[in-house]
Amino acid sequence: MSNGKGHSISPAGAPVFVTGLGFVTPLGRTVDAFDDALFNARSAVRAQTLCIEGLDPMELAVAACEFDAADVRSNSRLPLDRGTAMALAAAHDAAAEAGLDAGSVDPTRLGIFWGSGLAGAGTFDDTTQALYAEQRRMRPTTVLTVMPNAAVAELALQFGAQGAAIAYACACASSAVAIGEAMRAIRGGWIDVAIAGGHDAMLTPGVMASWHAMRVTAPLPPGAPESACKPFSGDRAGFALGEGAAALVLESETHASARGIADSTALTLTGYATNCDAAHITNPNAAGQVRAMRAALLDAGIEASQVGHINAHGTATRAGDAAEAASIREVFGNATPVSATKAIHGHVLGGGGAIELVAALRTLARGMLPPTANLRVPDAAFDLDLVRGEAREAGGLRHVLSNSFAFGGTNAVLIASRGAQR
Repeated sequence: MSNGKGHSISPAGAPVFVTGLGFVTPLGRTVDAFDDALFNARSAVRAQTLCIEGLDPMELAVAACEFDAADVRSNSRLPLDRGTAMALAAAHDAAAEAGLDAGSVDPTRLGIFWGSGLAGAGTFDDTTQALYAEQRRMRPTTVLTVMPNAAVAELALQFGAQGAAIAYACACASSAVAIGEAMRAIRGGWIDVAIAGGHDAMLTPGVMASWHAMRVTAPLPPGAPESACKPFSGDRAGFALGEGAAALVLESETHASARGIADSTALTLTGYATNCDAAHITNPNAAGQVRAMRAALLDAGIEASQVGHINAHGTATRAGDAAEAASIREVFGNATPVSATKAIHGHVLGGGGAIELVAALRTLARGMLPPTANLRVPDAAFDLDLVRGEAREAGGLRHVLSNSFAFGGTNAVLIASRGAQR
């Protein structure tokens, strides 16, 4: 079937190949460092004291990246927000792994799909401080640095992408939606290759104080900040804010085959669905999550029993984990192993879905299920197979599912598989 532009349309369930991964995370920037933390439940969460004049000091649990944004240069030569710099670094690494260069793709068939919950947060915080507290002039480039599509524009310039270049802002589902929509664009025949992912870098005074005021951040355990975030635990009390970025190079089967990288062992995306609870601005709705997971399974053309692992949204909030546990139980019963990785890399908000999909892809690649850090006593109300303690071998793993559920009610579910076979 053609899309009317002379390019074929792939059916639902058709694989989209993941040919490159790149990331900047609190767990590190290399696969070895990421895997070491992921499969050993080694948390990067640390204590940070936030001091703002006129307010009492705030003790927060955060997961920061060892990353120097000043080392990143852009084609635009504009100042970069920390988050945008992370996006460029992650995409550079993904493209390098994929062997994506000027001669490997038609630029009119290359798209950028990127998500962020609050792009430009650091620059905006710095700008308001300069303007109101120090009465300094603003840079004439400020708007270009903080605009929601700043990373998309910079990525398009960096790679010469002339296809669709779209920014998605759906709170904590932003990057998962961006990746799913890139997958749809490739299947629809509109592009051959996409650079997709997301970022957030919200470890700034104003943003951290705002999240702290919502009372959803985890209190610091005395002497053990790394154990602050406890997804699915009976004593869970909130999340630790994180920062970072992750990028994927996605290719159609035809394009990947022409480059000789579409074999039966390759990692692919096979399912995606997004919807909205339309129920409450902050409280998650299990029924909406159930619809999203079932729609993703239908899109992938597989049954719930074929999914060998679930990477849960797992924020470690009381309401969030309860709703997700109920929705997973409704769709999968209690036989599918479940892990949650926010305990080790923090809640990266709009960039979280992309980073957690990287974790799901590493799970597929290694055939090993990561344990959920700090999960010593699961909530007695949750009837799930929660992976805890040590990593679990999973030979023959073929399909994994990753959940991203956001404020505003947006749900996004991605299914990754090994090879083109279902």
